[in-house]
Amino acid sequence: MMTYADLEREIDRGTRPELLRRWVLDVLDDVAAGRRPLRAVRHPLGFTCLPVDRAGPDGICVHAWPAEPPPVQPTTSTMHSHSWDLLSHVLHGSVRNELIEVIDAPAAPAWRVYEVRSRADVDEMAATDRLVTAATATVETHSAGDSYALRAGGFHTSEVDPGRPAVTVALGRTTPGGCDLSLGAVHGRSHRVRRDRCGAAETARMAREIARLVARG
Repeated sequence: MMTYADLEREIDRGTRPELLRRWVLDVLDDVAAGRRPLRAVRHPLGFTCLPVDRAGPDGICVHAWPAEPPPVQPTTSTMHSHSWDLLSHVLHGSVRNELIEVIDAPAAPAWRVYEVRSRADVDEMAATDRLVTAATATVETHSAGDSYALRAGGFHTSEVDPGRPAVTVALGRTTPGGCDLSLGAVHGRSHRVRRDRCGAAETARMAREIARLVARG
């Protein structure tokens, strides 16, 4: 079993991508066979998350965007920021990140900032007093074999092209005092969103499908 530090080192070095691929395939095989008792989660932003290790401040996940994703209808928007630094390696397909510049604009806002407080499978979307504008600053596309990092607190969107699935292994390191944020309607209110956690059989099926993509590279 590779640790967070092992994966981080291999992604940073970028010299043995086959080692990362082999490790992810072993994890997916364990999930499909029921030897690793995790449950896939359908994220509100359109991808599936397999939470491989979420104990403590460091987390390891496999993220997969299906070829035919369900319509993404977040209650706020797809523009968000993490409370943790993200390091990700693309195993299949391509992921497009739009980095968003957010500027405080209380007099003429386009968005309100919502704080996302996650507990188990429920996200509490808490409307804050911060009013802002937002504009795309940079667009980055990363394909299989590429790695990328997103700093904690940096607003962005992550998407794939329709009909083109993608898989990544994602490492997250929590930053002290940080919080997850999303941009939503100026006149919106605080509310709750429940994430869709899959059962054992569906998780196993997803793991097999994701493994086929990873094996293709």
